[in-house]
Amino acid sequence: MPATPNGCRPTRRSTGLRNNPLNGERVVLDSSAILAMMFGEPGGEAVPSLLPDCTMSTVNLAEVVTGLIDRGGDPDGAAVTASHLPVELIALDRDVALAAGRLRAGTSRFGLSLGDRVCLSLAGKLELPVVTCDTMWSELAIGVEIRLLR
Repeated sequence: MPATPNGCRPTRRSTGLRNNPLNGERVVLDSSAILAMMFGEPGGEAVPSLLPDCTMSTVNLAEVVTGLIDRGGDPDGAAVTASHLPVELIALDRDVALAAGRLRAGTSRFGLSLGDRVCLSLAGKLELPVVTCDTMWSELAIGVEIRLLR
């Protein structure tokens, strides 16, 4: 499939994870899913079994640390907790950074954070589905397959 101007693939529909089991399929994991797991929120119960097959941006790792601190966690403890997540971490590179910046134009009405856009751009670059607990993502039509845990 040809890439769209934002560097992602043509539109794919968002799907619920319950209807699309991963069965060992590699996915990009959004920080909302990790935080849902850590805080016992809806959808978080599915995350532990997904972790061995997940990739995550280092930017989203920073969002996990931020989320832990925002909920009262000690900064050092939050960093230690996040550093022990059993996921493949991928550092932000030029292509993903530029794609995330371009996503701002078509997604600003959804209020996506930079981390959200990096997550989606990484999934587009790797041509992998993204798994999230952020239900608002189901409304996105940016060429990345989105699988919702909620």
